[in-house]
Amino acid sequence: MPKRIVEVSTEGCYLKLRHRQLIIEREGKEVGTVPIEDMSALVIDHPQTLITQAVLSELVQANVMVISSDEKHQPVGLFLPLDSHTTQTERIAAQIDLGAPTRKGLWKQIVKRKVRAQARVLHDVTGSDAGIAQLEKKVRSGDPDNIEAQAARRYWSRLFDSECFKRDRFAEDQNRYLNYGYAVLRALVSRSLCATGLHPSIGIHHKNRYNSYCLADDLMEPYRPLVDLNVWQIVEDHGHDNEMDREIRRRLIEIIKREVVMEGERLTLQGAIQKSAQSLARVMQGYEKLLSLPEY
Repeated sequence: MPKRIVEVSTEGCYLKLRHRQLIIEREGKEVGTVPIEDMSALVIDHPQTLITQAVLSELVQANVMVISSDEKHQPVGLFLPLDSHTTQTERIAAQIDLGAPTRKGLWKQIVKRKVRAQARVLHDVTGSDAGIAQLEKKVRSGDPDNIEAQAARRYWSRLFDSECFKRDRFAEDQNRYLNYGYAVLRALVSRSLCATGLHPSIGIHHKNRYNSYCLADDLMEPYRPLVDLNVWQIVEDHGHDNEMDREIRRRLIEIIKREVVMEGERLTLQGAIQKSAQSLARVMQGYEKLLSLPEY
């Protein structure tokens, strides 16, 4: 059973802990309660929300993410555990010392699966993959030909049926929905990486001194098309210029309930990401060569 993401978006909520239960109060009355063990994330979406230190401590010990959103309802902060795996030091050392051939091989696997996923999504939505499936076969170690970008150029304009559409984190169209969905996905991946003993900032391909989640950005790539498909359906139902209201945020968050197939097994999105993170750690330590990724 997938764990729950709890969103607090009502003014004046007070969050406290009682018997390992998250208690939500408003105006002195209890309005909700959730067992901590049933949660994967807490999204705080209103600036006038109070939370006790006991809640934060219990959530982080249970490996539950705490996400803070801004006035535009976009996630801007993430609270993750610092020490959540018995061999964390050993795994981070392997992560830092990872050789170029392994890095490039991992990136090849990630790009190939992302491109395959984009081809599948585009085919499901439009009836044609626009030749993206063929691009997957051209991906080489390290993707020196930037097949990822070539696929993206074909993908985005056709997915939303607009030659003018492009990914822009500051745009006021469906990019807002994509940004929110990717932020939730990034948080799920970061949580799994920490639980596996890897450091989310030490990437295999993404390298940016200002990015604290380079490895999360690497590993989430093959999962992004799941968010894209979810956003496409929301745009079909609501258009691309609606406010980021509670219903749209709910639909974006509920992607965690989606099931994916990995190595012939049906898993929740959370379970699949956790399996990918564990697989990544084993590859970095030299125990395996192939990364476990969702099938499309």
